[in-house]
Amino acid sequence: MNRYGLIGIMLLLFMLEGTIVPWLVPVGFGDRIVPHFVFAFVLFAGLYGSRYMAFGLGIGFGLLQDIVYYGHLMGVHTFLMGLLGYTAGLLAANKRITLVMALAIIGLATFAYDSGVYFIYSVFRISTETYDWAIIDHIAPSLFLQLIFALVFYIPARRWFERIAPRQKSGEEE
Repeated sequence: MNRYGLIGIMLLLFMLEGTIVPWLVPVGFGDRIVPHFVFAFVLFAGLYGSRYMAFGLGIGFGLLQDIVYYGHLMGVHTFLMGLLGYTAGLLAANKRITLVMALAIIGLATFAYDSGVYFIYSVFRISTETYDWAIIDHIAPSLFLQLIFALVFYIPARRWFERIAPRQKSGEEE
């Protein structure tokens, strides 16, 4: 699969997380669970591709999310997706990332993403709830869904990104 196929898959995930997934979420959790499937693929790009590809995908799809879903404050998702995708790439630089490490990085990055969105929204007084309430209400349930998604798509995503941008070994860099 090439980069254009990857972008097509990410566009499909972008459409699924806004159209089909809300129908699949149980009734009581409809406004509490926010899927971030595209963000998971941005993190996979950082872990198994390159940090520059993750940064570019994060900026592009974050801007798309800002425009389509969250128009009241532009740039929040663009900034956080790009920054956290690049950071995931830095954490994985020249290391062999296992399943547990990938899930831990994706979990921490998702928690940081949702927390960052909450704090930026609270600075601009878009969100008035407390941070404790935000963790219980939507950050933790969304994190659980994100980790399940990452676990299901771990092997295909790893193979796609390793085929697109193979990592250099530490001896080849010099």
